[in-house]
Amino acid sequence: MSEQVAPPSAPSPGQPDPAVPAPPAEPAKKSGGRKVLSILGVILAVLAFGAFKFGVKSYLNRDETADAKVGDCLAELPATVGDKQESADDAKVVECTSTDAAYDVVGRVENQTEAQAASGEGCDTYIKEGQDGYVFSNIERGGKGYVLCLTKHA
Repeated sequence: MSEQVAPPSAPSPGQPDPAVPAPPAEPAKKSGGRKVLSILGVILAVLAFGAFKFGVKSYLNRDETADAKVGDCLAELPATVGDKQESADDAKVVECTSTDAAYDVVGRVENQTEAQAASGEGCDTYIKEGQDGYVFSNIERGGKGYVLCLTKHA
């Protein structure tokens, strides 16, 4: 008795021919790719840290009143009563024609200590009798800085 065997079918397009043996797989090449990526990652992390510490942080914490001079105006500051001091981290110079202008800078005193700024005596020569005067200062703890002498913007 003889068996009939169907002839092998032709491979479908895109399928490997089962009659042709597959080429042996090439061993994976080892490269320094991971080392390069690790070193690059460390470099990027150091650069990002440096940019934040010295660039972005400085930019975000910059003193927008550092260059204020007589004739400039400041936007509204936190209200205080008497000799009470209030932090004003968002103080900024604005155009005197702006509706945000709340104070006129009538004087600037350099090299003041915290105690001198708190007394406000440095502004005595800039604020006229009968005017409501205000003192704005930026002084590092234990250091010296500047004092802006202010009056209400008319």
